[in-house]
Amino acid sequence: MITQGDVITIAKEAIYTIIITSAPLLLISLVVGLIISIFQTVTSIQEQTLTFVPKILAVFLGIMLVGPWMLNIMSDFMTRLWSDFSVFLS
Repeated sequence: MITQGDVITIAKEAIYTIIITSAPLLLISLVVGLIISIFQTVTSIQEQTLTFVPKILAVFLGIMLVGPWMLNIMSDFMTRLWSDFSVFLS
């Protein structure tokens, strides 16, 4: 039978997996946003939509670069979860 500790362990691993897999794309978006903000400050351009397209393109490029790694991390987590499923039932 699954215990409260097992549920907490699964939740902790799931949150850790989410943080690890989302971190590269969030960092890419942060860096591109910072660069565009500096550009806007230097050139006195106050267009709010200017950051949208470069961020989207950078995140899509990031998905193409680190997507296989992210998929591997998520697949490993799901494989571990499903392989331990019988342990949780007994």
